[in-house]
Amino acid sequence: MTRAHGPDLPVDISNRDAADPLAHLKARFHVPGDLVYLAGNSLGPAPLAVFDEMQAAVRNEWAEGLIRSWNEAGWFSLVDRLGDRLGKLIGSDAGQTVICDSVSINVYKALQAGLSLRPGRTTIVAEGGSFPTDLYVAEGVAAGRPGIKLLLEGVDAERIEDLIDENTAVVLVNHVDYKTGALRDMAALTRIIHAAGAIAVWDLCHSAGVVDVQLDAAGADLAIGCTYKYLNCGPGSPAFIYAAARHHEALSQPLTGWWGHAAPFAFERGYRPDGGIRKLLSGTQPILSLRAVGAGLSAIEDVPMAELRAKSLAMTGLFIDLIDETCKAHGLTLMTPREPALRGSQVSIAFADGYPVIQALIARGIVGDFRAPDTMRFGFSPSYMSFADVYRAAAAFNEVIDTGSWRDPRFAKRNAVT
Repeated sequence: MTRAHGPDLPVDISNRDAADPLAHLKARFHVPGDLVYLAGNSLGPAPLAVFDEMQAAVRNEWAEGLIRSWNEAGWFSLVDRLGDRLGKLIGSDAGQTVICDSVSINVYKALQAGLSLRPGRTTIVAEGGSFPTDLYVAEGVAAGRPGIKLLLEGVDAERIEDLIDENTAVVLVNHVDYKTGALRDMAALTRIIHAAGAIAVWDLCHSAGVVDVQLDAAGADLAIGCTYKYLNCGPGSPAFIYAAARHHEALSQPLTGWWGHAAPFAFERGYRPDGGIRKLLSGTQPILSLRAVGAGLSAIEDVPMAELRAKSLAMTGLFIDLIDETCKAHGLTLMTPREPALRGSQVSIAFADGYPVIQALIARGIVGDFRAPDTMRFGFSPSYMSFADVYRAAAAFNEVIDTGSWRDPRFAKRNAVT
């Protein structure tokens, strides 16, 4: 395929959009102006439904309903109801997923729960290139458990599989690598983890909402993830945690707050954990943010995940084809696997001056993001993006790189958030 160049759309691009069965989803989102938004792998845009949801939650349920809304508006059961809805998007049967807390807190709970299921084992295994919060939390868990050691892929062995043995209690692994966009084979790696008698904890932050995740079918034990990326539920929106039903009776976690109690409103002196997924809850959850989660899920939950995945792969494949020649000509390195089955829904490119390139693109209305030290990331959401958007992004990328316009000093100024 030839490089993308100029504003005029080739006929084949227009034809792709005309034939796109998911094109109607774009009308469910607010994307400002003529932006091509490629940062959904960091923060998704607002679904239009969220405006009415928040208005109802604030003006009616909170302002008018006050404390009655815990019952009358169903606030107390939101974590379960939303969890079951999200569970359908990640291949989970009902009663195994709850929306709650942050990713960091849920990583802590999941690791501790995994350790509780494998007493006597001495290692946690994770990826050395994992998203930092996963590693920071894993370090903290290991530091607080005498005798537990953290082993890292890329540090203690080249491959994660080589670190898994009879000493392994828990393996914490990302389904999609946040930097490269590389996709792990969940079922295959889970089988290896289980063959060693260990517990598999999957981080779905960069796959939920765009990859056809099948937690139950893959035999996953626990999983965590966020809702503000491809699920489009708002900045800092609550995360989620999944635990396979077969583990509910035996697992435990140390953040034993009142929402995880079997009878919260019995106000018993001692802690008695819920018998199901709610034992992974801790304290009172943010109701207004939970209402935004409902709006985000409603924007995509009526579409088969396999169709979203197919469009995602078509978009990332098209973008790679359109910028490939430019990357090769200027010494930029494609980090994302070319093989469709091995990538998530982003394209990552390594370039020492990647930060000013991203800033130059943002100035042109093409919004991606940068991860130190040299990674440019472009996330492709099949729900609100068109193939014309992909072409425009590629054309702008090629122009910025070819002309060297990214060298303008104003693009080198670092913001606090990159």
